[in-house]
Amino acid sequence: MSNVTLEIAGRKYTIACAEGEEPHIEMLGASIDKKLSELDNLVGQSPERILLYASLLLADELHEAKAATPSPAPPAADAETAEKLEAMADRLETIAMQLETGASAS
Repeated sequence: MSNVTLEIAGRKYTIACAEGEEPHIEMLGASIDKKLSELDNLVGQSPERILLYASLLLADELHEAKAATPSPAPPAADAETAEKLEAMADRLETIAMQLETGASAS
């Protein structure tokens, strides 16, 4: 385990993380701090409230990003499966016709 010290809204927080994750955690902390620096009227707010604002802003951005992402196209396997099912249906129809012809000839 490793520790990273982040400065967010002028306060320092020490966070435990796995070895090698330090740069990523520092980048996330910087992102939160930047988001909060864009807000006015945070002076006098409790650390909890400040972090709540940051969480809400980032959650809103994530929500908007997910909503803007187009739905993926159906996998190519679906078209291939449909073709196979159609071929099987054709074969079953042929077999059914042969059975009907054979049954009426008897």
